[in-house]
Amino acid sequence: MTSSTTQRAVLLDALTEAASHFEAEPEDDPLIGWQSRSAGSRVATEQGDRWLRIVWARPEWARGPWWQGNESAGVLEGVTRPHVLRTREWDSGPLRLRAELMTLVPGEPCSPTQELRTEVALPDMWWSELHRSLECLAVQPTDRQATDQATMTRRLRVFFGDRIDPTVTSWTTAHGDLHWNNLHHSEFALVDWEGWGSAPAGYDAAGLYCRSLLAPHTARRVRATFADILDTPDGVRSQLFAITRLLSRADGGEFADLVGPLHQLADHLLARDR
Repeated sequence: MTSSTTQRAVLLDALTEAASHFEAEPEDDPLIGWQSRSAGSRVATEQGDRWLRIVWARPEWARGPWWQGNESAGVLEGVTRPHVLRTREWDSGPLRLRAELMTLVPGEPCSPTQELRTEVALPDMWWSELHRSLECLAVQPTDRQATDQATMTRRLRVFFGDRIDPTVTSWTTAHGDLHWNNLHHSEFALVDWEGWGSAPAGYDAAGLYCRSLLAPHTARRVRATFADILDTPDGVRSQLFAITRLLSRADGGEFADLVGPLHQLADHLLARDR
């Protein structure tokens, strides 16, 4: 695929085809995901309102844990999330397409973007539920990986040299892509479970904190809510790893105004860790 326009057209056609297959009627304009790799829409079925999601990949990549991450998350307990009810896969030209009909979770995304650009007013109960959900998720067993030691070591060494020991001491289960567009309010829910799996302790909280730096009040709330894990050695590693991921994407044109705050945070973490 050579353009986002082509990608969008494929996704919209696939969404229409999948809705017909599941005997569902789209109710809203489709939402297009990151880099036009996925699309989703609220749909009406005889059983009630649902969410229909489409994702595409080259056939050689349309396999493995991430391809079925939303479905495999069905084993997780104690977190408000969508449940995959039905799936369908098919080929369209050089692409493999996957449709997932899911339960519709409550609330609306906290932000239209992954990063938070304006302050968001969330009640104490919402923050408590977020903390409880990540604690509950962390202890659930899995053989899936959100990241691994080799990746942690490579990234931290490339960006920070020997200023941080990259060796993770505590691995927990994480959502793997926790950001403000995946979190719902005013009723709490957490969506998009493609990449869940084992990760260093504090991985999710670190990613959310780094994506909050443009909204200082909310960033402080994230920091206070997860101080128990962000202040640990693995929490520091997780924050530095999140910084490397976001700076890598900034090099490709995203998150330009986060670059300065991310460097400031990295300097602070590296100074306190010595």
